[in-house]
Amino acid sequence: MNEIIYILTNEAMSGYVKIGRTSTNLEQRIRELSASTSIPIPFTCFYACTVNNAQFVEHQLHDAFDNNRINPKREFFQIAPERVVSALKLAEIENITPKKDFVENKEDQQALIKARKIREKFNFNMAKIPVGAELVFSRDENIKAKVLDNHSIEHDGKKTSLSSSAQKILGYDYGVAGTDYWMYEGETLDERRKRLTTQE
Repeated sequence: MNEIIYILTNEAMSGYVKIGRTSTNLEQRIRELSASTSIPIPFTCFYACTVNNAQFVEHQLHDAFDNNRINPKREFFQIAPERVVSALKLAEIENITPKKDFVENKEDQQALIKARKIREKFNFNMAKIPVGAELVFSRDENIKAKVLDNHSIEHDGKKTSLSSSAQKILGYDYGVAGTDYWMYEGETLDERRKRLTTQE
């Protein structure tokens, strides 16, 4: 029986991902984790797929990213989620990432939307990326975009934003942080922003 490996993010814990597994229902598992009153907003499934041996794959991922692990007793890692996706794809059978949020009420949904909007406040100047630079989409290197100004890109012949373009390419119903998916010079824009901010 195929089992599921999932990568969860939480807008209240920027920069951290949870890598776990479930043999039952992905939606149910996400709802269980999000139901805790100790976290301010629900988890978002960044990526999920079926694999042959989830226990083995989960162990390998935890071992591979052990240096990024925050607490050896917990499944949280300080790493760009796309890095984990790249490794997980080696064992993937089928991508089953949900295209919608799993929330219990409209307050949770509004909190998620608000948190995502805060993270959208990215500009290319802060990441030292010049106008005219070429960006590559992390899930498909054939998908590219060009930086038009400090906040906009050109993708598919149209002026758009990092987040809107990423959401459209992925086909998700909910908004995403485009900085997690668009890359420049081998790193996601979120990674680049964090690296440059740390150096200052």
